[in-house]
Amino acid sequence: MIERILPPGVAVAAAYDDPAEAVLHPEERPAVARAVDKRRREFTTVRWCARRALADLGLPPAPIVPGDKGAPRWPGGVVGSMTHCDGYRAAAVARAGDVKALGVDAEPHGPLPDGVLDAIAREEELPRLDGLRRASPDVHWDRLLFCAKEAVYKAWFPVARRWLGFEDASLVLDPGGTFTAELLITDGPFTGFEGRWTTGRGIIATAIAVPAERA
Repeated sequence: MIERILPPGVAVAAAYDDPAEAVLHPEERPAVARAVDKRRREFTTVRWCARRALADLGLPPAPIVPGDKGAPRWPGGVVGSMTHCDGYRAAAVARAGDVKALGVDAEPHGPLPDGVLDAIAREEELPRLDGLRRASPDVHWDRLLFCAKEAVYKAWFPVARRWLGFEDASLVLDPGGTFTAELLITDGPFTGFEGRWTTGRGIIATAIAVPAERA
């Protein structure tokens, strides 16, 4: 699913369940040693996906342990992003010489829980969402906004190594399957992102890939 919205050169592997062959590398096990079963399964399967994606790039399997702020620590020369939600796990990877920043996110394609939109949306984004709802009521635009902002953060943090809040990005969602994000932090490595989105099988997914030559 996410592979549909990422460019050539980005390898993607996904799963819609938690297969028995998904296992952890010994270095990864301490991160979820005390986690509940659901968390262990998500953590395990998404790393299984990541190793399949690395193999598609011709790279050997490697442990992917959480680093600063929980961001995955990828092998040298690799950029990547992972996501999981109910019914979907996916990982996307690319060679650092081809892609500077990569961010993917997936969410259930349903309305956000009460109160979440007020916490994540900027004032100027709300009337945009209202217009989109009227024009295309089949899309849960509030969930798409959240999903796109998650992808923005995942693309931002590994390069910037700084927090980026929901309020620090102003997004414009396009019904044609794209979005733009203006970053309101003026001293960061990026001023904005262009991304894509898609839906299917009850999931909404977003992706950002910044080519290395544009960085």
